[in-house]
Amino acid sequence: MSKIQVSSIFSGKSYEYIDKIIGSGTMKDVYFSPDKSYVIGFFRTKLDIQAKERLETIVKVYRKNIFEQAGGKYWNQLYCWPYDIVEYKGLWGVVAPAFEKHFFFEHGSVNDDMLQIKGKEKEGKWFASASHQNRFLDDREKGNFLSYLRISLLISRAVRRMHAAGLAHSDLSYKNVLVDPVGMNACIIDIDGLVVPGKFPPDVMGTPDFIAPEVIMTKHLELTDPNRKLPSIHTDRHALAVLIYMYLFYRHPLRGRKIHDEDPTIDEEKTMGSHALFVEHPTDKSNRPDLSQIKKSYLPYADVDALPYSISGPFLKELFDRAFIDGLQDPLARPTADEWEHALVKTVDLLQPCQNPKCSHKWFVFDNKTKPKCPYCQTEYKGMLPVLNFYSSRGNNNFRPDNYRLMVYNNQYLYQWHVNRKIFPNEKLDDTKKDPVGYFVFHQNKWLLVNQKLDNLMDMTDSKNPTKIAIGKPVEIKDNAKILLSNEDGGRLILVQMVNN
Repeated sequence: MSKIQVSSIFSGKSYEYIDKIIGSGTMKDVYFSPDKSYVIGFFRTKLDIQAKERLETIVKVYRKNIFEQAGGKYWNQLYCWPYDIVEYKGLWGVVAPAFEKHFFFEHGSVNDDMLQIKGKEKEGKWFASASHQNRFLDDREKGNFLSYLRISLLISRAVRRMHAAGLAHSDLSYKNVLVDPVGMNACIIDIDGLVVPGKFPPDVMGTPDFIAPEVIMTKHLELTDPNRKLPSIHTDRHALAVLIYMYLFYRHPLRGRKIHDEDPTIDEEKTMGSHALFVEHPTDKSNRPDLSQIKKSYLPYADVDALPYSISGPFLKELFDRAFIDGLQDPLARPTADEWEHALVKTVDLLQPCQNPKCSHKWFVFDNKTKPKCPYCQTEYKGMLPVLNFYSSRGNNNFRPDNYRLMVYNNQYLYQWHVNRKIFPNEKLDDTKKDPVGYFVFHQNKWLLVNQKLDNLMDMTDSKNPTKIAIGKPVEIKDNAKILLSNEDGGRLILVQMVNN
């Protein structure tokens, strides 16, 4: 195989690639560099002036605005963002980082890699389907419930940053997101088609399953018609909600039993457009999956009664309601990526490890019941379960509830964002605030919080005789205990609720 040398249109810098296509999309063919450290994706046809201007803006202006700001290095792990443009025989190509090793399948599919996916990219579609999960994926590639919460969090964070820059992805789907459930990694790809509202229109409508209803409903109109709805930040929000729902439940939120027309094309347009209906709508249950027509490989995930979306906890349920009930036909009602990010962080703190070592999902969200159990394997929690309710300071020792809880399990850590409500774990978090400040341990039939770094940790259970907990010392976590984590503005007080099952 020959090597071909090309030059940057900006600087004249030289790049090499091996003349063998390693991947193809709707618009580009992709080639590896000799050392596989980068790839070059060549467009198959010549680009017009507007397309060239879009690429230049994405590669130069928006890349600089995102990657050269405070915390900019963080985004290297979440975007496969092109960093240069080359030209060869009149065709433009984008130079982008090669995917990290963990985004390639290490293990093939079952039955001697019948799908021949070993060594291929981990497109999100392999992990968002019950059939794929049950029939094809090696157990060593699947991850667990925490994996998909973490993946959803990273995707939400990446979309939030794009939207903050005024950009829309326009084709957000499991085709354009790589995921690694085992390492809990995610990366958004196909960045070169980003939409800048009012300046650079979208090249595509989107990927089926993720196109917003208003786009489908108006696709018959001319592009210049003011009533035509094109991909935008609002349609990204729909796609993001669908993506998160599919990763957590392995089913589509709109594909149920309803058939709207004998013509498959018309039926599809109505199912995803004008007649779209959430399969778990609380009052209109007409689109719930017909289990008698469901293949065994889609169970139990297709059974919305056995595994309802409420098992994701109160914070995510509220956003799913807004996305698929209030916002399905009202784009302005859809949750933002920032709201998904915050809800996912709070949901991770509600997790409990399942006590069944053979449980497929390993974790579940505490459902605020006195007898919590894993919804996946039905294993009931045994023992004393501490629930920490957070209250934060608003000044003058006025502590108010934060609607935020932390579930305790053995060797669970306490972090700065638990200590103070003004700290949030995102790309701007200083490295000094990423280390744990305490940990929980079950010792001699007692739950303890061991202080690692908190200077002002206080046991306030006896308000007349508060006790300071020195660094390196434990404080017992018991029912109705009050523990002050910080006396700074925004500092938190813990009220302990003990569930004894």
